[in-house]
Amino acid sequence: MPTKRQLFLDHVAQTSPMPLMLEVDHAKGIYIYDVHGKAYMDLNSGICVSAMGHCHPDVVKAIKDQVDKHLHTMVYGEHLQAPQVKLANLLTEHLPSHLNSVYFVMSGSEAVEGAMKLAKRYTGKYEIVCCRNAYHGSTQGAESLRSDIDFVQAFRPLIPGIRFIDFNDETSLDAITNKTACVITEPIQAESGVQLPNENFLKSLREKCNATGALLVLDEIQTGFGRTGSLFAFEQYGIEPDILLTAKGLGGGMPIGAFIASKEMMSVFTRKPVLGHITTFGGHPVSCASAHAALNALLNSDLIDQVKAKGQLFQDLLQHEKIKEVRGKGLMLAVEMSRKKYMKYVVQGAIENGMLVDWFLFNNGAFRLAPPLIITEEQIREACKRFIQILDMIN
Repeated sequence: MPTKRQLFLDHVAQTSPMPLMLEVDHAKGIYIYDVHGKAYMDLNSGICVSAMGHCHPDVVKAIKDQVDKHLHTMVYGEHLQAPQVKLANLLTEHLPSHLNSVYFVMSGSEAVEGAMKLAKRYTGKYEIVCCRNAYHGSTQGAESLRSDIDFVQAFRPLIPGIRFIDFNDETSLDAITNKTACVITEPIQAESGVQLPNENFLKSLREKCNATGALLVLDEIQTGFGRTGSLFAFEQYGIEPDILLTAKGLGGGMPIGAFIASKEMMSVFTRKPVLGHITTFGGHPVSCASAHAALNALLNSDLIDQVKAKGQLFQDLLQHEKIKEVRGKGLMLAVEMSRKKYMKYVVQGAIENGMLVDWFLFNNGAFRLAPPLIITEEQIREACKRFIQILDMIN
């Protein structure tokens, strides 16, 4: 009889030749437990997903309550479903007034795809500008926004009309012209190792979009829902997007994403042609119920107010000769090692010591820290103590 491990390798499609192979039994709070009962601090939140921790009681209750009512009933947008309506209303109550129309999808990649189509349809232009060393998803359109040749070469030809600029380089903004449908960027670049925007970059980008008629699309798929110390990161930089993208932390652990714009802008999907964008499972009632409970719990807590202090505590405690820098905002951090070769020892040592950390796609000399927002000061101190012990053992 094949083992579960062998069946996993034989029949579950793999994304790398070396999967982590952690056999999960259950998860609670900031911990994931394997089948042997070992607890692991999830210091990545499943890559910024479990912002309220694993199996938050409000989220679990909302899921169970909705399952007793109904699951999927019809493709998105045809039936009036209370979980969608409640979630859209709660989201828009906490966004700028022009971001008042929410299109629910199932993932961040789908949100990116929807925004690309919306920008083209609304502006009548097809050029899209995006930043190098950014990751927006792995579908064909989202993959076209990736600058790294090693990742995309095998999937060419990608969609045409994509132009790249450098994050934080205001001189490169000249690539944005009256032919540009939209500019898609993260307010903080995640996969290049948590690169913060320079003081004026995002404001200059907003001004350039205004001047050329290009739409500004902010990808807050990783930065959203309190991760950086405000509900959305753009609130800290004095700008507002034309289209906002969200997923990951939105769902409380369930699959959901959204692109959000004005009702006037979103209405172009309803004509010439009708059904300009459709999805079968977008806004699934169970995912929406989960997301509403997670967002409500976050907004009714003081967790966002604690985020910056918790992030600073990580930065203060992670001081070591083998650490070059700890940078980021709030609980979205990159720990840059003084030498790249240390990374494999840190990641493996973390697993052995009951912690889960992760590499970045475009920075192999740093590891990610993005724990659930519910992490306590005591847990942060314990995690940092373990990291220092690991670093002390590396020759």
